[in-house]
Amino acid sequence: MSAVSERFRIKHSLPTARWPTREEAAASRLFQPARIGRRTEAEQRTWVPAMVPWRATEDGFVTEDVLAWYARFADGHPGVLVVEATGIRDIASGPLLRIGDDRFVPGLRRLVDTVREHSAGHTRLFIQLIDFVAVRRRPEPDKYFGRHLGIDDSLRRRMATAAGDPAWLAADERVIRQHLLASLMDDRPFIERVLTDRQLEALDYGYRERIWDTHLPWIEELPRVLPGLFAAAAGRAQAAGFDGVELHYAHAYTMSSFLSRLNVRTDGYGGPREHRVRLPLEVLTTTRTQVGMEFVVGIRYLGDDVVAGGSDVDDAAWFGARFAEAGADYLSVSKGGRFEDAKQPRVGEAVYPYTGRSGYECMPTVISDERGPFGRNVPLAARIRAAVREAGCDTPVVTSGGIGTFDQAEGILARGEADFVAAARQSLADPDWFRKIRLGHGHLVRRCEFTNYCEGLDQHHKQVTCKLWDRVELDVPEVRLAADGKRRLSAPPWAPPVD
Repeated sequence: MSAVSERFRIKHSLPTARWPTREEAAASRLFQPARIGRRTEAEQRTWVPAMVPWRATEDGFVTEDVLAWYARFADGHPGVLVVEATGIRDIASGPLLRIGDDRFVPGLRRLVDTVREHSAGHTRLFIQLIDFVAVRRRPEPDKYFGRHLGIDDSLRRRMATAAGDPAWLAADERVIRQHLLASLMDDRPFIERVLTDRQLEALDYGYRERIWDTHLPWIEELPRVLPGLFAAAAGRAQAAGFDGVELHYAHAYTMSSFLSRLNVRTDGYGGPREHRVRLPLEVLTTTRTQVGMEFVVGIRYLGDDVVAGGSDVDDAAWFGARFAEAGADYLSVSKGGRFEDAKQPRVGEAVYPYTGRSGYECMPTVISDERGPFGRNVPLAARIRAAVREAGCDTPVVTSGGIGTFDQAEGILARGEADFVAAARQSLADPDWFRKIRLGHGHLVRRCEFTNYCEGLDQHHKQVTCKLWDRVELDVPEVRLAADGKRRLSAPPWAPPVD
């Protein structure tokens, strides 16, 4: 049983929803315009954050399913729509969008044109840029001991000590591998004495690089290569017609790892805050130089790592002020979603960073503690916004996490806790929900139940849908179905009722 299931046992009901009239909605803060950067204005303070839908080709190109996914959100006319985490390197990464070469630009331009058409020009469109280091699948034990485990003098010494037999110092490598595999089945403590912590992790969870593995040349050179890679990707986004880019500094990935207190690099890019923020600031500055001052460059980062030894909201507030001073056009705040506390994957699967406590805090469900899941992460954004204002900056702050009613969103803005309100799961449940509220049809909103059915699909790299609509009207002509043939890929269309 996971730590989350042991601790979170209270099932919460959805909060009562009061829906405004069309006139009240028009006068609300939620549907007022707001500036992002020097020249970009969002027509309203509603925001659909990045979600990975698993609809790109295996080599990272835009597909018709990708276009349909973003068209459906654009139909709801949100103030801002952020395209999924898109890889900045020209390397294989499965059915995730990529932007690491000019050949991806035509497809991305089609995506931009599609959103412009379906939103009637009402939605500002950003694309999230991401880098990640290697994460391998959990291996079969025979493959791990037979091929992957490095046999060196240090391992031989540990094995000789654990066995009390110096013969292992000169034993044939094949014999060592066979003995370790056999010991895994009947003497796990012996294995734990012989393997290092990282070797045990590679066996039990799959090999995973850290950004402080500076003995690896490609990890050591990250500060040298990443600013240029992010900047080039942003230039391609600009060429494709996006309104801006979002630098992905959150969760379990490269840039978030530089910011984390866990970062122990000794080359000036790890250790104290001033060093950990150095590369993120260099990426921001280089990207800004590439795209100019009028193209939006925002940052998505963590208000709290939620893992032992990781960064907390004090770090996040300090980072936020530094990002704002350096010219970030907005700060979008998330929480957790780390590898360090993730559950053990099955053999053949990769560790998923949203299965531990930190993952829960990123996407809280109705099974929770006394606090419940609704608006659970708003205090982080509020603290960061206060620090940014104290630094003399008016950089807008975006909050998210368990938000699904008008009063929630309006209250956040009224209290000055954030400047934009983002909703991923509620927008997936009903891509038209912002529009329905604005037009006075809030009673027609299809409300997210926050059970994380969608997250379960994402965990297994399946095309993401919502249980509230993915089995509805499957026989309607032109409905696009998932690869399993059992689910529709987009929510049914909606049009305002005729009075």
